[in-house]
Formats: sequence, C-alpha cells, structure tokens
Amino acid sequence: ALLEALARRGVDVVLSLEMFERDVQPRLDDYLAGRIDEDEFLDGARPWSNYATDYRPLVEFARSQGWPVLAANVPRPLAARVAREGLATLDTLETEAKPWIAREMHCPRDEYFERFAEAMGQHSVETQSAKEMEAMTWRFYEAQCVKDETMAESIAQALESMPGRVIVHMNGSFHSDFGLGTVSR
Repeated sequence: ALLEALARRGVDVVLSLEMFERDVQPRLDDYLAGRIDEDEFLDGARPWSNYATDYRPLVEFARSQGWPVLAANVPRPLAARVAREGLATLDTLETEAKPWIAREMHCPRDEYFERFAEAMGQHSVETQSAKEMEAMTWRFYEAQCVKDETMAESIAQALESMPGRVIVHMNGSFHSDFGLGTVSR
C-alpha cells in the first residue's frame, strides 16, 4: 500500500530489501531490466523461503514502475562466518568479498546490544556455561551488526548516487525497532 501510494504521487522510489544480498545485485538488475526471466533470477538470488508470498509482490510492483531494487544485505555466508569466528574474521576476507560488507563496522555495547542479548538469552542451551553463552551472544551480535552496517551503508550509497529519490527499506523488525540497528547505523 505504501509503494502504491508513492507511485500515485509520482515519487521516484528505490526499494531496498534486507532479503537480498549485495552479491546478487547484478542478477536482480538483470531481472528488473528483462534480460533474464524470473526462474533464472531466483535460481541464483538465494531468495528467502517466503519470497513468493511476502517479497515478490514488492519486487514486481517496483519492476512495473521501473524503480530500482537494492539488494542491501551482506551475503549470509559472511554473516555466518562472523557468527562462528567473530568480527575479526572480516580482516582476513579475500579482496573479492570486501564489497559485500560495509566499509566501516561499529558494534557498540549499547541499548541495541542489551535488547539483542535479552532476545538471545531466550535461546540459551543448557549445556553451555555462562561464559560460553556470553561469547556466543557477542559473536552473534557482531554478525547482526555486520548486517545492520551493510544495509545502512547500502541505503546511504543509494541516497548519494540517486539524489531526489525516496528509499523505502524493508527489513525484519529487530533491525529497526526503537530506532536502533540499521536505523541508527
């Protein structure tokens, strides 16, 4: 409804999505431009399992309007690597992978961390010690920060490269609740 209202008003929109990762942007662009069909697009775009019901209508509406769609997120394998090994693992990335993550990374122990740690505490494993749980929570929070920083940088770059356009970013609520996460980054 929001996208339809903006279209009726003639607003130039860029649809930004957490659900697609930076490395699939060329494939997404090819699909939007009609150079590949939807099956080929989805075959290499790693869509979420709820794509057809939840995000496809957004992409198709943007496509019908000729609006760009931004694959804003970090590739899942990189975020998973941070969750396993910690933020320092990004220093060891190959040159080809560096464009897929934000150039700057901030991971403060702030209100966002406190809310994240509280949510993670609901998923604790009985066999873990408190110290192991704390270390795991921190690594998972670092992975969350990588996602937030990358999405925020993607949005900022789109604003800079496409002045005058309105960016409509879609993400899971935890990334933006209380003005934290991606919003604050």
